[in-house]
Amino acid sequence: MNFTYNTTIRACFVAYIVQAILNNFLPLLFVHFQNIYGLSLGQLSFLILGNFLLQLTVDLLSAKYADKIGYRKITVISHFSVVIGFVLLTILPSVMSPFWGILIAVAFYAVGGGVIEVLISPIVESCPTQNKEAAMSLLHSFYCWGHMAVILLSTLFFYFFGLKYWKILAFLWALVPLVNGLLFTKVPIIPLIREGEQGMSAKKLFSTKMFYYFLLFMVCSGASEQAVSQWASAFAEQGLGVSKTLGDLIGPMSFAFFMGLSRWLYGKFGEKINLYISMIFSALLCILAYTLIIFSPYPPLSLLGCSLCGFSVGLFWPGTLSFAAYKLPLGGTAMFAFLALAGDLGCATGPGIAGIISGIFGNQHIGFMVASLFPIVMIFALTTKRKELI
Repeated sequence: MNFTYNTTIRACFVAYIVQAILNNFLPLLFVHFQNIYGLSLGQLSFLILGNFLLQLTVDLLSAKYADKIGYRKITVISHFSVVIGFVLLTILPSVMSPFWGILIAVAFYAVGGGVIEVLISPIVESCPTQNKEAAMSLLHSFYCWGHMAVILLSTLFFYFFGLKYWKILAFLWALVPLVNGLLFTKVPIIPLIREGEQGMSAKKLFSTKMFYYFLLFMVCSGASEQAVSQWASAFAEQGLGVSKTLGDLIGPMSFAFFMGLSRWLYGKFGEKINLYISMIFSALLCILAYTLIIFSPYPPLSLLGCSLCGFSVGLFWPGTLSFAAYKLPLGGTAMFAFLALAGDLGCATGPGIAGIISGIFGNQHIGFMVASLFPIVMIFALTTKRKELI
């Protein structure tokens, strides 16, 4: 088989599907784990928190060690770490404390997920492609398609075969990182920082004013996205009066579909569209989506606002990475690692603030009203740096 840079990019696309699998498969089993293992809501919440914290830790460590270890080696290791995590998920809960067994499994695949988040974007950025902004957007669309596939295919599997065979499904999902990890042992990979060049140190990055704006963009990107994504299922149930299972399908899948669609469209036609103008349009559309969610007196329009939000935030994350790679070409792995860290902080902050404020006032709309500040800050920061970005 002839391995080209197109093969490398396809492997990177699949890597983002791997990340979608490891982030979204386990929550589908939470109710089942409550029933068979007696896990509490607190323990289930800690599994999510543990996954998040470990990925944040790996983001930080990648900034220091990824270049020393080498892109190929650490990417292959990350895929096999996900495989080990999924295999352990089927074994450890039966031979030790179920909670600790699942947590150990989560730790293994969280390490893989953190590495994938940091390294796959710079690998794509380093490949000799005609339109890097479009390639980056298309790359991130595969997380959305993977998210949809995990929900849909897993739900169909459970419907036809039953939850009792969830371990078989875990093994089947583990085949994806296994095959892709083997593929990464063969595909050509170019270091982001060429021989003879020196990447920017963390100290140099944080002494660059523009870098702080990119960090702010990433925080706003993650927060704007997850503040709505985490509540999409509730809106589906409220707006359409459907069951919890169907609500999970309609809400999160609708959000993921439209987010993936916007990234795919920019990936397809991005070379004809100015990235800065697209980001401004996306931020305005995001504010409109939040307005629908907050002020619509009709629940179906709130659900439409969730879908519209998915479309509007699609370009935020890959667009920011493309801006950063263009303005700071020697940023290297450290830059992508810190940007991933900022994005993850936003992913935690957005739904966290929305949930806390909603709890204080007993009104979800007020929580979303506060969360809508993130896309507002995004558009303000974009316009402030118009001359540098356009």
